[in-house]
Amino acid sequence: MEWQPELEQPVLIAAFTGWNDAAEAASLAVNTLGEAWETKRFASFEGEDFFNYQDTRPQIKLVEGVTRTIEWPQNDLSATGASVEALGNRGAVLLSGPEPNYRWRTFSQAVVDIARELDVRLVVTLGALLADVPHSRPVSVSANAQDLSLVENLGLSASRYEGPTGITGVLHRYCAQKGLPAVSFWASVPHYLPSVPSAPAALAVLQNLSKLLGVSFDTARLERASEDYQRQVATAVAQDSDLSSYVRMLEERYDAQTEGGTRDLPSGDDLARELERFLREKGEEE
Repeated sequence: MEWQPELEQPVLIAAFTGWNDAAEAASLAVNTLGEAWETKRFASFEGEDFFNYQDTRPQIKLVEGVTRTIEWPQNDLSATGASVEALGNRGAVLLSGPEPNYRWRTFSQAVVDIARELDVRLVVTLGALLADVPHSRPVSVSANAQDLSLVENLGLSASRYEGPTGITGVLHRYCAQKGLPAVSFWASVPHYLPSVPSAPAALAVLQNLSKLLGVSFDTARLERASEDYQRQVATAVAQDSDLSSYVRMLEERYDAQTEGGTRDLPSGDDLARELERFLREKGEEE
């Protein structure tokens, strides 16, 4: 810890790059908050304890085009310098960095310890996952919380996911088990655009965070980036007839589910076969 922030009833917001961060949506969201609130780093986790450097490699950087320096992977804690009027005169702590490779329980306990030391009243974890959703429809966001009525009041669906999880899911559950109020938001991004940073998903996450905290954020830059994203993706999809056909099928499925229609929908197996066919044909072309 480099210095200790003094904040009024702060909220801790966490997002990690890697497995939990499809299309960089979660990390983009937390970085947007850091820039808007002008947060400053006050602590970091010792990378040697949590990273396998063969999996999460250090990066060589040039300083002024001449001097080489090494940036080691680490998780940083940053905070607002004081309470923020946009947060209802509360403070904020941001936790960000790559998903740790090792000692997730130790890592989570350390987060809980520092949250209690700073009198954090709420922990919010942000994540994004690849899903069979079309880019041309509103981003679906699900939520997890101890209080299910909170999820309902936000107008969100509770996550029904079962399967492998990452540090985001582990940290959320660990905080809840230790009696620290925690909410987790997950945005769904199109699985056919895994490497395209999704400004719309980041924007959707922040909009729901705004509802949860009862405050407003300056999202003008993200809104412009979302418009650019939609325009560029629509152009790229229109140039590929196979992908256009697949996206139309996803749109029909999305619309029918949203409207509660009774039209025949493709099954999960049908969607999987269609995706496999599309990827196979694209691979052969390349």
